[in-house]
Amino acid sequence: MQKRTLGQGLEVSALALGAMGYGKSREIEDRDQMIALLRAAVERGMDFFDTAEVYGPWTNEDMVGEAFRGMRDKVKIATKFGWDIDQRTGEHRGGVNSKPAQIRSSVEGSLRRLGTDYIDLCYQHRVDPEVPMEDVAGVVKDLIAEGKVRWFGLSEAGAGSIRKAHAVQPVAALQSEYSLWTREPEAGILPVLEELGIGLVPFSPLGRGFLTGKIDPSASFAETDMRAKMPRFQAEARAANMRLVELISGIGARHGATPAQVALAWLLARKPWIVPLFGTRRLERFEENCGALDLALTEADMAEIEAAGFQPQGNRYPEAFMKLSGL
Repeated sequence: MQKRTLGQGLEVSALALGAMGYGKSREIEDRDQMIALLRAAVERGMDFFDTAEVYGPWTNEDMVGEAFRGMRDKVKIATKFGWDIDQRTGEHRGGVNSKPAQIRSSVEGSLRRLGTDYIDLCYQHRVDPEVPMEDVAGVVKDLIAEGKVRWFGLSEAGAGSIRKAHAVQPVAALQSEYSLWTREPEAGILPVLEELGIGLVPFSPLGRGFLTGKIDPSASFAETDMRAKMPRFQAEARAANMRLVELISGIGARHGATPAQVALAWLLARKPWIVPLFGTRRLERFEENCGALDLALTEADMAEIEAAGFQPQGNRYPEAFMKLSGL
């Protein structure tokens, strides 16, 4: 698989696989199948995988650790701290917590659950407005000096927080939502990343499944599906947003490619330091998505997308959650 470099030298596969959606909260009923998929991804050349202590909480890291037992030298594992997780019980108490003691406890727990003595890329999951970013970066700098963390990352951070963190400990990557229907980072974030030499790992590059073309206005979501509460996935918004799916489906048809492959190829073409992070539970979808690496969009294709001037209907998150992004 093709490689890309994030930040100050973190070389990873050009696409990454996120394990967030594997299994339900606390209990992972399909654990064996998801472990098999993670291992199959390694066999096919992917080496960059994403988890977090909050997924479960804790159970997802346990599963990822089991999946990569005996092949630690073949993978780069990213995990995250920053939500207010009770470090004794695993209870998600709501809100964020990046106090220095919490960071250290979280990282120690992640190391234990992942069955490793180092984390390749450790992100702050969301900015904690109660803790100075310089303090957060300082703790991670110490963890790097101790050999417990190799690279520092931020997630959904604003430009000011990125600069403050980077001044204390160089930031290798920012993980934020960025895709054909979430283009806000282009205005204030991408220029900062380019200036500072920080990579971007965009999550939800397929619009939480919408850009695959497999979700239409008549689709319904289970109450436990987070999309049921997202304004962008309400029926009226989905109907309006189908215009983007039709656009990339047409471009894909010219190349013998799927809409998902076009969406990923578009991101790959934007900057050489962008590594899209997708999630899937099926090997055939994994292989389809990896096919984006062989799709070379033309200048005309890229210009057609820009000329369409697509603006999505509906926010990507409910208002309360939007307030935690861009701090």
